[in-house]
Amino acid sequence: MEQTAKQKKIEELYQLIASLDKPEDCRALFDDLCTIKEIENMAERCFAARLLMEGNTYNQVIAQSDISSATLSRVSRCVQYGKGYSVFLKKSAPGADE
Repeated sequence: MEQTAKQKKIEELYQLIASLDKPEDCRALFDDLCTIKEIENMAERCFAARLLMEGNTYNQVIAQSDISSATLSRVSRCVQYGKGYSVFLKKSAPGADE
């Protein structure tokens, strides 16, 4: 399969996720797409990202989460240089919808 066809499918997935309004719709989609372990791993990475953005050290994050140091290193790079975690964390912060 050529790369453009794969990219189109990926874009369609992103559009589907972005179109969901309610948490229960998102939950249903992720339950269909992912294993429970994959969902748990994504949730753990988001939790670790939040802790890092709140100023916690690597040791504090590892103590509070179920994440390996290698995965935490990747999450940290994404927090520092990526775009997704900061957008997610701003939208999901307490009081963000007020």
